[in-house]
Amino acid sequence: MGINSESDIEANLQIGPTDQGMVRIFVFAGKLEIPMDFEPEEAQEIAEEILAAAQAAQGIVASKKR
Repeated sequence: MGINSESDIEANLQIGPTDQGMVRIFVFAGKLEIPMDFEPEEAQEIAEEILAAAQAAQGIVASKKR
């Protein structure tokens, strides 16, 4: 499955700080739970990548409306 593949799987996402000073991204879908811990600097890089992807997606949507 690639980034452009659609799926019927539903998942929930939680993001927050841990008591150990890490940033946790917690994904859960049904019985599957995936906790991913990141150093704050890594989390900042991930946040920047998400913002860049959102801006790119907005550009794609805008170009399709033309």
